[in-house]
Amino acid sequence: MTRTGFVLANLFHRKTRTGLTLLSVVAAFVLFGLLQALNLVFSAGADFVGATRLVVQSRVSFTQSLPLRMVPEMDAIPGVQAVMFQQWFGAKFREDTQIFAFVVEPERLHKVYPEWVMPEEQWRAFRDTRTGMIAGRLLADKYGWKVGDKIPLQSTIFPQKDGSKDWTFDLVGIYDGVDEQWQRQTAGGMYVNHAYFKEAAQFGGGLAGIFVLRLEDPDMAESIATLVDKRYENSPDETKTQTEKDFNVGFVKQLGDIGLIVRWILFAVFFTLLLVVGNTMAQSVRERIPQLAVLKTLGFTDNAVLGLVLAETFALCAIGGLVGLGLATLLGILVAQAAGPMLPIAIEGRVWLAGLAAIVLLSLAVGLLPALRARRLRIVDALAGR
Repeated sequence: MTRTGFVLANLFHRKTRTGLTLLSVVAAFVLFGLLQALNLVFSAGADFVGATRLVVQSRVSFTQSLPLRMVPEMDAIPGVQAVMFQQWFGAKFREDTQIFAFVVEPERLHKVYPEWVMPEEQWRAFRDTRTGMIAGRLLADKYGWKVGDKIPLQSTIFPQKDGSKDWTFDLVGIYDGVDEQWQRQTAGGMYVNHAYFKEAAQFGGGLAGIFVLRLEDPDMAESIATLVDKRYENSPDETKTQTEKDFNVGFVKQLGDIGLIVRWILFAVFFTLLLVVGNTMAQSVRERIPQLAVLKTLGFTDNAVLGLVLAETFALCAIGGLVGLGLATLLGILVAQAAGPMLPIAIEGRVWLAGLAAIVLLSLAVGLLPALRARRLRIVDALAGR
């Protein structure tokens, strides 16, 4: 029997216990892979590579509005193909059902987001209908809305000039996504015509929450972002320009310090795993003390016995860790497809490198003490049962 076969035979001499421990390791590394990928998303710096759209918000916060007079100024920036603005409407449907509704100018939305697919006559109706709104396909299907329906909404932010926060819009279009990923994004969005909002709202008609710039050349993203921010530097309307992906990540960050939460969860997971695997290895060595004594009697050195125990620990952690990281990679693909651009999670090379480092550290942490005990074992005491 080879040493590898000997190590694996010892590892599985208690199949049930080893199997349950392996399941614990696999589950821990699935969580590690997904959470570490999530942590990388929230700790990553600005990445302008391949960006086709930039989002301009107030430097203070995206909740701080900016004046619409900035639109023609951004239109004139070289390399900017189209500019749109949007204002968060704060819509509720049927009392407490929150809906992602935005106030936009229809033609600008159409130019900046060609990923939203809708018949041209519906785009024209959205442009020409003062009280018009459009809704995503999945959202419309959820509530049974049809083109021509009147949709009552309540704004949590903007009252009408008569003080009422109850608004009624005409559903003039239902948009789809250009592909499966964008189609999933139609589940929670709607747009209302800025012309009506500006006319009827008590305030906010001349303001926008963010501007979205569609670029002619993705390679110009970083230079255009710098140009925009420098243009409004030291003005009452200082800006922060970032890619659409970074803006979406920043939006999710408003929920709290996601990175800190992820790190504490990982600490709890691996502390528990340390206890589970450490107990398994300690018990395994205790049960095999006579066997280890026989190995030494047959000529195995103290260091050789230490190496066998460490190899057994490493095999346990490596099998569970690699299977767990593999499952995390598959789950990460599914999560990324479901979340779309809102959460661009990916189990990439850095996650795997961190996982391999965790396997090595975990193996040493749980296997070193049992291995040292096996190394110090005296043959006479072991065979005598002392």
